[in-house]
This record gives sequence, structure tokens and C-alpha cells, in this order.
Amino acid sequence: MITNNYTILAPQGIHARPATMLIKLAKGFKSAISIKKDGKTVKLNSMLGLLSLNIKGGETVAVMIEGEDQVEAERAVNQFFNDYLKDL
Repeated sequence: MITNNYTILAPQGIHARPATMLIKLAKGFKSAISIKKDGKTVKLNSMLGLLSLNIKGGETVAVMIEGEDQVEAERAVNQFFNDYLKDL
């Protein structure tokens, strides 16, 4: 299992548009990908689950990836959080 922490740089946090993109990204891999905030963990296959975390700008989340393509999934998730999400 790979676990990485990310601080959300986008002032709006993770709202519907980035949530949709993140779920679509996660569904492209065989690995199970989950996100955790304040002790609550949800799988990245549910829009309602992700939005229920109410992730705001400046907050830190943990992303857990486990499965046969976890290294590739980690690269894609890293790119999403580090290159893209900061500009939304």
C-alpha cells in the first residue's frame, strides 16, 4: 500500500468539478484508491462520498493506493494534486 499526504492548494477545495476528475482518474486503475480526512475514509468511486469529506483549501488529506498498478496510480494521483488541483 502506498500512502501520500496532500495539502489542498486550491482555495475552493475539492468541489464537484475536481471531485469528478479525481474519481474518473481513480476509476482508470485496478488499484483501490481511497482518500482520508479527519479520520473518515472514502473510496474514490463515489462522488457523494468524496464531497461528504468537505475538503477545503489549506486542508491536508491522505490518499491510500493498493493494488497491482499502485505505482502507476500513485504517479497519476501525484500529478493531479501537484500540477492540476492547485490551479482550480
